[in-house]
Order: sequence, then C-alpha cells, then structure tokens
Amino acid sequence: MCMTDPIADMLTRIRNAQTAAKTQVTMPASKLKAAVAQVLRDEGYITDFTVAPTAPGKAELTVILKYFEGRPVIERIDRISKPGRRVFRGKGNLPRVINGLGVAIVSTPKGLMSDRAARAAGHGGEVLCVVA
Repeated sequence: MCMTDPIADMLTRIRNAQTAAKTQVTMPASKLKAAVAQVLRDEGYITDFTVAPTAPGKAELTVILKYFEGRPVIERIDRISKPGRRVFRGKGNLPRVINGLGVAIVSTPKGLMSDRAARAAGHGGEVLCVVA
C-alpha cells in the first residue's frame, strides 16, 4: 500500500500512542522519519528511538515516548507542510512556536533541524511540523 504522507502518519501514530498511554510506538522506518525522531530526541520530547531491520530492504522505527508526572511531554504535534501545500520560510520568517517554548522542525539544505538551530545557522527551508 502506498502512503501519501508518511510524516503525517508518524505524527499521528505518536499522538495516538500518547493518548493510549503507551510507552513506545513502532512504525515503518525511513531516513526522514529517523531524522525527525533525532530532532525530537535532541529537543527532549522523546526518550529515544531505534531503527531495526525487519526484512531485506525494510526497517522498523521504534520511538520511546516520554512522560512527566503521568502526562505526555508532547502536548501538541501538528503537520504544517503537506503534500498538497508545501510551506517554505526564509531564515527571517521561521515560526516561533509558543513564543520559543515549542519547536518547529525545518528541512534545510543542511538537513533537518529545529527552528532555533536553523535561525542560528542562517538557513530557511520547509517547515515540516510544530511540536509543543
């Protein structure tokens, strides 16, 4: 089955797993999904993630979710740029999520990074999602 938007699927799986109070969530892996998970881990929204091969040419991404005092650390995770409407921003127009308390994940020419890192490096790019 062909998936139109694998990043939206990843974010929905994380959202659903946290609603069900799961400790981890598993999904098909890709380099882009692993890069999004890396940014989430670096920013402290998830505990860890692993990529494990399941069959030749296939891999599985497992994200270990993070909770604080019984509540999920990720309160909001939304897709911004979609296949039907891509959202690109320059280095001066990158979004500030909840006045700097949240993170926007940006796809730049130097790879995926948070909005703060992209601003510091002087890069703009496609705003994939916001996390708060």
